[in-house]
Amino acid sequence: MEQRLREKSLLNEAASALKRSKADYGDVRWVNETHEMLVVQNGAVGHIGTAVSVGCAVRALVGGAWGFSSSSRMTKEGLKSTAAQAVAMAKACAQVNGERVAFPASAPQRGSYRTPVQVDPFSVGIDRKLDYLFWANRELRDHPNIKTATTALEFFKTEKLFVSTEGSQIHQEIIESGASMEAIAEMDDEVQQRSYPAGNGACLAQAGYEYVKALDLVGQASRVRQEAVVLLRARECPSAITTVILMPDQMALQLHESCGHPVELDRVLGQELSFAGGSFLDPEKSGKFRYGSKRMNVTADAQCAQGVGTFGYDDEGVPAQTTPIVREGIFLGYLSSRESAARIRQNSSGAMRADGWNAMPLIRMTNVNLEPGEGSLKDLIADTRNGILMATNKSWSIDDLRLNFQFGTEIAWEIKKGRLGQPFKNPVYTGITPKFWGNLSGVAGPKEWTLYGVHNCGKGEPVQTMHTGHGSSPARFEKVQVGRLAYRQAGGRR
Repeated sequence: MEQRLREKSLLNEAASALKRSKADYGDVRWVNETHEMLVVQNGAVGHIGTAVSVGCAVRALVGGAWGFSSSSRMTKEGLKSTAAQAVAMAKACAQVNGERVAFPASAPQRGSYRTPVQVDPFSVGIDRKLDYLFWANRELRDHPNIKTATTALEFFKTEKLFVSTEGSQIHQEIIESGASMEAIAEMDDEVQQRSYPAGNGACLAQAGYEYVKALDLVGQASRVRQEAVVLLRARECPSAITTVILMPDQMALQLHESCGHPVELDRVLGQELSFAGGSFLDPEKSGKFRYGSKRMNVTADAQCAQGVGTFGYDDEGVPAQTTPIVREGIFLGYLSSRESAARIRQNSSGAMRADGWNAMPLIRMTNVNLEPGEGSLKDLIADTRNGILMATNKSWSIDDLRLNFQFGTEIAWEIKKGRLGQPFKNPVYTGITPKFWGNLSGVAGPKEWTLYGVHNCGKGEPVQTMHTGHGSSPARFEKVQVGRLAYRQAGGRR
């Protein structure tokens, strides 16, 4: 407690220095992040590491231009120097900026937020965590065709203090836990993989060690292993235009790439182009554009339980919000900041977040979720005469405007006369965002709604990596191009 009072006092002094410098606005953000990761591969420890990063960032708005500086020197002199550098940068930028930044005033916020956890993951011993990983790893590799078996745990603890010249005083403490496993099977020249609970690495949740236990790596290992082996002899996914049901672990990537990134307002306004392009959703489309079918209801929810895009306040001091993105297929709104929202005469949706203390905040996804419909996965399958069910993302590609995309999944199953049939390997599908979502014909109900945490969303230059959440029930789409033809049409790129 004494240490936090000291940090808060230093931040207040830095904010006072910004005021004395005649900055139009300024904020000071202290971040203390701990990241722990454990990996077991083929029965041996592959990695154990803990990294701690502590420092402070200062933003200053002077003469209609931003200045930014950061430092790990948490002393009165260090923060005074950091604040002075931010002001000097803003003054220099103001001399060359062609357009003044519009940054509307906001009422000061005073509050705190803390992740509700049952078991602090950092209180659980390394030996206990490794025992769990070894147990799951042993189950995962229990077949001669499994050549690589990987099990992993990952934990984050992030503490933030935020002070602004407007009078905001905010404290937040966020804990995230994650686990993953992957089995790679080989036979002759064939290689296939299965992952759990999602593809492309750990699946995170804003929760404690109880989330890891609920994932039950040990209990799921035999299914993951068996499916990897079965894929070695499975048929290639056929090329066809057909009905596709996507499981929630694939829907997470579908939402991320074709719904989350396009609604980031800095992309729309051309402020974020160099790393991953812009967006097709120009401001004239808000409230008018048909994004998808009437079954499409998408929400950006920064208050979603266990979402890694959940917080109390963003990195501009704006309270967390629930923002409707699409309602009954009609596009409604953006993820925005105070500055970008002012450019289209709206209020910030509270989506500014930075990757650590040495980074400028950017507009980032919170938890972009597809709202559940009715019924079950079983009902969706029974109501599908012929089609393919796909699960677990393996590859992805999408153009700079977030329109043309191609996704590959680890596994698929044939649907024939309303029943699941044989598995397919190397499934891929392609589409154009509004047309694809316009063919959404069914979403399963709340009991099958699952939330996934994406740990590797890249944006900005230099690149920042952010955690974002995506929830969905199984969803069905009509007239989808699948198979190798889809891959060739997309240029065979990832």
